[in-house]
Amino acid sequence: MTSDTYAEFREAVNMSASELEKWLKTDESQDVGQKPSSGAESVGHDSGRKIITLLHKKKSDFDEADEAHMRKVVGYVHRHLAQRPSGDVKETKWRYSLMNWGHDPLKK
Repeated sequence: MTSDTYAEFREAVNMSASELEKWLKTDESQDVGQKPSSGAESVGHDSGRKIITLLHKKKSDFDEADEAHMRKVVGYVHRHLAQRPSGDVKETKWRYSLMNWGHDPLKK
């Protein structure tokens, strides 16, 4: 595990495990994102569950799969932030998708 990957992940994920757990239970969370098939869980929602697990783990317990997922999260958050729509984003699919990946763009 590189400390850069961990630091970038902690910067990209600005929601706590409990905030993310609560968010993933909402209809808004489950209504956004790409789904491999009708009725399936979205890629972002699945990622959110993995992020919760990562947030509960000790840094020393991370394996290669964990690090790979952290890099995936960082890449997604950075790409998605670059596509910010104009205007108020509070109730947008753009924000909801980011929140599934552990990042609330409205959080200070």
